[in-house]
Amino acid sequence: MKRYDRLADIQDDLRNARITCTALVNHYLDGISRCAHLNAFLEVFSDEARSRAAEADQQIANGHWKPLTGAVIAIKDVLCYRGHGVSASSRILEGFESLYSATAVQRLVDAGAIIIGRTNCDEFAMGSSNENSAYGPVLNGLDERLVPGGSSGGSAVAVQMDCCLAALGTDTGGSVRLPASFCGVLGMKPTYGRISRYGLLAYGSSFDQIGPFTRSVEDMALLLEVMSGADEFDSTASRKDVPPYSELVEITKPLNVVYIKEVMEHPDLDGEIRARCNEVLAWLEERGHHVRAWSFPYLDYLVPAYYILTTAEASSNLARYDGVRYGFRHPEVHEVENLYRRSRSQGFGAEVKRRIMLGTFVLSAGYHDAYYGTGQKVRRLIHDSTREILKTADFILTPTAASTAFRVGEKAADPVSMYLSDIFTVQAPLAGLPAISLPVGQHSNGLPFGIQLMTDKFKEMELLALSRTLMQSHGAVAVPVH
Repeated sequence: MKRYDRLADIQDDLRNARITCTALVNHYLDGISRCAHLNAFLEVFSDEARSRAAEADQQIANGHWKPLTGAVIAIKDVLCYRGHGVSASSRILEGFESLYSATAVQRLVDAGAIIIGRTNCDEFAMGSSNENSAYGPVLNGLDERLVPGGSSGGSAVAVQMDCCLAALGTDTGGSVRLPASFCGVLGMKPTYGRISRYGLLAYGSSFDQIGPFTRSVEDMALLLEVMSGADEFDSTASRKDVPPYSELVEITKPLNVVYIKEVMEHPDLDGEIRARCNEVLAWLEERGHHVRAWSFPYLDYLVPAYYILTTAEASSNLARYDGVRYGFRHPEVHEVENLYRRSRSQGFGAEVKRRIMLGTFVLSAGYHDAYYGTGQKVRRLIHDSTREILKTADFILTPTAASTAFRVGEKAADPVSMYLSDIFTVQAPLAGLPAISLPVGQHSNGLPFGIQLMTDKFKEMELLALSRTLMQSHGAVAVPVH
């Protein structure tokens, strides 16, 4: 079966009886089996996916269509799906089965999507390389010596390797956009609150957002439209009306595009990535759009502020995993304090424990104001300064990452170097803004890389419009050679 990059092409072939949903699901299941060594999936819902495909084929035969009929989607292992396991790739939730579905997942299912499995990720979404899973690292399908990016690396590889049409990840500081850049696919973080977080196992509650991986802007827009909107189960979900994202409006006026001077001059930014960003900016300027530099003095504060605040939230959120009510419980303890200590020590991995301890420290009585309080003030400065740019600019364009995918193990022993992988992606979540990574470049080393577009809150419609324009002129979704 051919590789499909757009749901519209799948639905066209379904209408004309060139394929069936059953054949499509079997094709993706074969792909998952073929790529099992990449460790992208923790569980594959083979029987259920085939059953739902047969139901979809019957519905098609009866003339009944849904918006996502024919869409086969994988979900990151931090999203609840009723009757299925969810572990956040951690031993602490070993054997746990969800009693309900995340709102985003349920909306996809209601719209006709087939969920094919849950994907591996960094434990509790904490990581930039997908090396922190309790079930082993995910490998990049373009070169198995390389990381796919994290924390949603399994979802990115699933889309990259044609194991599904699209996949859901979560983005706290770049965990959708960084894997998208490293794997050569599209990845989006919507505005905070655009998609309900109900049913998402929390890492940093004021940062986390569900976002899709796709191989086309059209599918990105459709999935965003289906998942967005108010939710009675999540008070942080926005009640703003959901625009018809899937209509993908045209750009009809000159745009104001800003690039951040300190980003483009950053000493760690790869020269070829810098050059490609400049090419895209020049291309926009040639077509009548206004491009200008902007100085952003807080670049060096982005990563420290992000890690202080998210680890503080993680310390609070992960306190519920104690070995008492559900999940992993150490078998050789007989009193409560020892049960907590030994269950959490063995249930959590090294990176999660590192972040819990850091978060507990910054929230402690003697240091709360010096660290957490200061971090919140810096976040406000970053938010206000970024929104100030967007008062006169429509978009901020930056590289998604400073480099292409790095080798497995290369940064594992240096947490600070690993954390700095997020330097260009954490600005959007700190400010609550939507951002997308577009695969518009290929390095001389043969690897893909992305550029990132940010815009103001709830302007996803405009973001998708420019994304489609850039993908039509510069885009190149990675196609691995099997």
